[in-house]
Amino acid sequence: MGTIDFGGAASLGEASIADLSGQVHQVPCCIRFDGPAQVSNYFKPKSSEVEVDGVRTEEAYFRGRKLQGATISMPSGYSGFVLGQASNKNANGKRKACSDEEENPCWEVKAKFDKMTYWNHDTLPSKDDTILRSFHWFSIAEALHKPVTAEDLVAVTDNAKV
Repeated sequence: MGTIDFGGAASLGEASIADLSGQVHQVPCCIRFDGPAQVSNYFKPKSSEVEVDGVRTEEAYFRGRKLQGATISMPSGYSGFVLGQASNKNANGKRKACSDEEENPCWEVKAKFDKMTYWNHDTLPSKDDTILRSFHWFSIAEALHKPVTAEDLVAVTDNAKV
């Protein structure tokens, strides 16, 4: 369990939050490094002439392995956020309510995005890719949590009698 501070970024104004749209990549690998890197010197995606399911594909290489990807938009009404561990001190230098304990970290918004590029090893992107299929959950969750009205119940019972 942890907390996410959306309020700090909102109080500074949406304009002060970095917009990383088009710069976020989901790469199928694990990188065990946490620090600055000159990624743009080595990772150079380029557009390919292939179009799959109405989406233009891209091509790149990572450590000699060919990657094929597509840039997708977040579903309507949703945004992506880059989170970072929040400082435990506020602007006045006083301790915040967030805990330093690992079991209850506090996170804050560092950047946002509405587009991202996902990559596959050696296979073209398709509508059957896991990340795109996971977006279907948003409409299912919305339907599950939508309030049921009296008219909905009447409609169901009228249909059952027919």
